[in-house]
Amino acid sequence: METVYDWITVAIFGGLVVLFLHRSVQPGEPQDTILHYLPPAVGCAVANWFGNEGQGLISFLIVLVVLVYIALVLKPFGLNFKFPKR
Repeated sequence: METVYDWITVAIFGGLVVLFLHRSVQPGEPQDTILHYLPPAVGCAVANWFGNEGQGLISFLIVLVVLVYIALVLKPFGLNFKFPKR
C-alpha cells in the first residue's frame, strides 16, 4: 500500500466484497452471481497495475469504467437509472 492507486483500488474492491457478502445473506434468490463481480475486480487489479507503472490517466479511466459498471450492473444502494427512450 504505497501509492494512491493501491488505496483507491483496494477500497473499491473492499466495497465489492461487502456488497457481495451483504447480498449473499439476504433472503430470497440472489439476483446476481459471483461472475457479475469479476469484471470490476479484474478492473481494479488492472487499474492498480497501470497506476503503479506511471500511467495515471489510463488508471483513472479504468477506475471510472469500473465505477460505472458497478452503478449500472450491480446497482448498490438500490440505484435505478432510467434512460430516456427514443
